[in-house]
Amino acid sequence: MSSPESHPQLAPGSASAEKRSSSDKDLDVASEVEFGRVVSNLGGAPTELGSALGKHVGWVSIVFLNINQMIGTGVFSTPESLLKGLGSPGLMLMFWLIGIVIAYAGLSLYLEFASMFPKRAGGEVVFLEQAYRRPKYFFPAAFAAMNVIVGFSGSNAIVLANYLLYAAGNDTPDKWLTRGVAVASYTVASVIVIASTKWSLRLANLVGFLKTLTLLFIAITGFVVLSGKTKVQDPHANFHDAFSGSTQSGNTIANALVKINFAYAGYTNSINFMNEIGGNSVVTVKSASFASLGLVSILYVLANVAYLAAVPSATIKKSGTLVAGLFFTNVFGRRAGARVLPALISLSAFGNILVVLQGQARVIREIGRQGILPYPAFWVSTRPFGTPLVPILLQYVLTVIVIIVPPPGDAFVFLVVDLQSYPSNVSTFAIVVGVFILRRRRNREGLPRHGFHAWNIALVFSALVNVFLLVMPWYPPAAGRYGGDVSFWYATYCAVGLGILVLAFLYWALWIVVLPKIRGYKLAEETVVLSDGSAYNHLTKVFA
Repeated sequence: MSSPESHPQLAPGSASAEKRSSSDKDLDVASEVEFGRVVSNLGGAPTELGSALGKHVGWVSIVFLNINQMIGTGVFSTPESLLKGLGSPGLMLMFWLIGIVIAYAGLSLYLEFASMFPKRAGGEVVFLEQAYRRPKYFFPAAFAAMNVIVGFSGSNAIVLANYLLYAAGNDTPDKWLTRGVAVASYTVASVIVIASTKWSLRLANLVGFLKTLTLLFIAITGFVVLSGKTKVQDPHANFHDAFSGSTQSGNTIANALVKINFAYAGYTNSINFMNEIGGNSVVTVKSASFASLGLVSILYVLANVAYLAAVPSATIKKSGTLVAGLFFTNVFGRRAGARVLPALISLSAFGNILVVLQGQARVIREIGRQGILPYPAFWVSTRPFGTPLVPILLQYVLTVIVIIVPPPGDAFVFLVVDLQSYPSNVSTFAIVVGVFILRRRRNREGLPRHGFHAWNIALVFSALVNVFLLVMPWYPPAAGRYGGDVSFWYATYCAVGLGILVLAFLYWALWIVVLPKIRGYKLAEETVVLSDGSAYNHLTKVFA
């Protein structure tokens, strides 16, 4: 995060730059002033009139940006942990259905915010910036801390490596071989995303289409298995007394919801690209997002039914991340399905890596445009390839560290799933409240109705789900403090998540409150516009 500078400066190396200073007073959310090549939302990062990243995102790309992030590895790898935690096939299927309701409520929440700020990329970072003006810079700083500290994506790379090696005939690969393949795949994806936005989106569209066909194939195969026309013995076994053994532990239920949310995560990925969508971006992103979530929801449920039809529940509970591989083996035999189709699942994971890199890079770039990261021009510039190079490199470094350093098993799951979920639930709850704050502010200012309004019941439901996910993980499991789904203290990820927020608060207090009072200055913003059209806030010290 940035240290305030003593003298206003133009971005280093920029061919042209323009400046606009604002005082630290409370600035109106609707106030906009045209300034050179940007329209500046006073009190937040400037809104770029054009997109420095281009306009390459259409309806089809929106669909596959969301599908690629949703259909990553969750539906292929989480059934094992869900069934082991929840205890019964029936309850596991119910949770997949509950996940659909949670996802649609969350999507409506984000679509409303996107309709308020249709020219801003970055999703949550924009919404928190605009909804919470006081304490000034606190919410952007907190969100930056959460995204920079835990801004890695290692799970899909590891699962990709596992399935790729499984398809190659290596069922029990050495851990360093797995890590090597994971790093190599992540490196290839990073190079593609850095090289070209247009072509990386096209590749993601192709991969998204293929992975949708793969999941559709699994779903259709499940019906064939249930009909009894395959070699699977007693395909209805898991559906007899389907709720026998169901858990009653609140902690276990909360952990299951975390994993379900992780599997559905991605239905808002395209909102990170709002200023790269041509035409009426709100209408386009609304229809494409609802369509992609609907398709994925149906395929998720049917795929899990297929797993339960082909693989005994006791085997699923011991399958690790290879439950889909066992499905293919049981239905098609080892030489047929167990080699080709796991390779397709690896392709699915690769598509997820591509779009997560693309979307998260926009989020980090938007954080940089707010001026709260050091050397904002460094984070914001799209040179030399017209892509957000530095944010992508940051994700790459963090992800490679997470792939290599933690030991396999629950420590890895803790880092790539659990640790990221708790801060995410905090920000989602804050966004629900933020919708009501901005509605009231807009009504007070007499602004016209924005393009999309979520149902209040959907907002309240989303808030309650996130409160549950914030509170229940602290409740000890039946087996005690070490009886969770990890070998260490069950609430470690909650405590670490809160610790990240505390660190963000301490940094904000030192930077915004303590140092200015001690040294006798105030912070002022100036807008800097680079030659590539990128615009950002630059924070400077103004001495009395």
